[in-house]
Amino acid sequence: MKANRAYELIVSRGGIEPAFLADPERLDRIEVVSIDDGEVVLYWDLPAKDASKLLRTLRADLAGMDADEFIRAWEGADHGAE
Repeated sequence: MKANRAYELIVSRGGIEPAFLADPERLDRIEVVSIDDGEVVLYWDLPAKDASKLLRTLRADLAGMDADEFIRAWEGADHGAE
C-alpha cells in the first residue's frame, strides 16, 4: 500500500504569513497521522522555512514509497529540513 493511502499530513502553522515572510521565531508543526487509527506516528516542531522544506520532502516520499518503507525511512531519524 502506498504511504499516502496509509498516512495523512497535518500542518499547523504558527501564523498566516507564507513561510518565506514568516517571523524567524514562528514554529510550525507537521504531523504524520495513521489514517486507520488516527494516531500520530511522527511529528516535528520547526521554524516556518524549515517546515516548508520538510513538508515538500514528506509529500514526495508519501507519494513515492510504500507505507512500511516510508516509516523505516523517517522513524527515529532527525531529518529536520533536509
